[in-house]
Amino acid sequence: MKNNRLIYILLGVLVLVCIGAWFKNKNTPKGEKVQTEKVQKRTINETVSASGKVFPEVEVKISSDVSGEIVELLVKEGDTVRRGQLLCRVNPEAYVSTVERGEAGVNSARAQAEQSRTQIESTRSRRNQAKSQLENAQANFSRQEKLLKDGVISQADFDNTATNLRVAEATLASSESDIKAIESSSQAADFSTQSAKAQLKELRTNLKRTSIYAPMNGIVSKLNVELGERVLGTIQMSGTEIMRIADLSSMEVQVDVSENDIPRLNVGNQVDIDIDAYVGRKFTGKVYEIANTANNTTTASGAVNLNSDQVTNFIVKIRIDPKSYADLMGKGKKHPFRPGMSASVEVLTNTVENILSVPIQAVTTRDREEKKVVADNDGAIQVVTKEASTSNKDIKEVVFVCVGDTLKMVEVKTGIQNDSYIQLLEGLEDQQEIVIGPYDAVSRKLKQGDKYYKEDPKKEKEDKKKF
Repeated sequence: MKNNRLIYILLGVLVLVCIGAWFKNKNTPKGEKVQTEKVQKRTINETVSASGKVFPEVEVKISSDVSGEIVELLVKEGDTVRRGQLLCRVNPEAYVSTVERGEAGVNSARAQAEQSRTQIESTRSRRNQAKSQLENAQANFSRQEKLLKDGVISQADFDNTATNLRVAEATLASSESDIKAIESSSQAADFSTQSAKAQLKELRTNLKRTSIYAPMNGIVSKLNVELGERVLGTIQMSGTEIMRIADLSSMEVQVDVSENDIPRLNVGNQVDIDIDAYVGRKFTGKVYEIANTANNTTTASGAVNLNSDQVTNFIVKIRIDPKSYADLMGKGKKHPFRPGMSASVEVLTNTVENILSVPIQAVTTRDREEKKVVADNDGAIQVVTKEASTSNKDIKEVVFVCVGDTLKMVEVKTGIQNDSYIQLLEGLEDQQEIVIGPYDAVSRKLKQGDKYYKEDPKKEKEDKKKF
């Protein structure tokens, strides 16, 4: 009897379990559990996101034109400097000696030029003397010639007079030649003087270059050398960068933007800027320069880089609006931003108001299907459906619309989008209910005509609390 009673109890429990399971299965919704939302009109701000660094709009690299040891360093990093202020000095001793040699060379060239001018004057005096002697010889020759005709003098005396005339003519010609030679020598001496002066000017310029002055007003944003360090000049090669002077009153953000996004950007676009050093604070700015050439088009050797596997980015410069950080410039912080700070930006490229839109996760893609009419062996007409290729033209954008307890897959045409919503140009109407999640179901599982049931947010919260 006891055994029979135990069996009856077990059978009763089994019946109750079966009944419970039947009721549970009857009350369980059929189909895919989804989240839904209605199509609505919204305002969408299309943006391009990028990241980069903060830099001064104007930053000048200071290098020495001459090589040598730094014997004076009059500023330190962070100092404010004025245009024309002495920053540092390279040891000038070697350049002082070269200037002294140059001055001596100029004086020597001037002395030679003066000597040449003295020789010209002396030679001209001799020429004038020879000209006078020639005139006397010509006059004497005329008298002697008349006396010879009258028989007063002998032929020998006349011949002596003729010889004296020829000597006077030769002396004058020689004087003329000497004058031309000395004038050429004097001109060469003048050229030598000019060359020596030009060389001296260059040497004095090099001496001046040992003193390095600020080319602009600003802040010493970077100091790369110490007192006593040797620097390499930039006259004939790439020299040592001594320091940088920046105008921190006008700051910019330089970001890398992908080639896919660059056509959407324009000079003047408004920008929201997040700087890592100021958590939770947004700054504003404007795009003021967009690079025309990608920043990776050339290799280190200067050759053109034709490798298409690399990511192609363009540098975009954004000027930070000083009004957006004016409150940070108090309490001794005249310049709140430092060169090299990390920043991320969102560039507003387009705004469309009062347009139909849906959450961006509601739009997914499916391959188009090609239907082909064929005849079988018996002549019967059949419609054969096959998947199309995965090229862009054979992929369609779709949204799943709730119709009763089933889903309808509707092809849509989309427009601009932001991080949350996407514009609908064609396919849906206002207030239609659509599926927005879960992501895995929308992107892969759901098909035309699938059954569904809505996720109960309250029940989900209660289940999470119980868990």
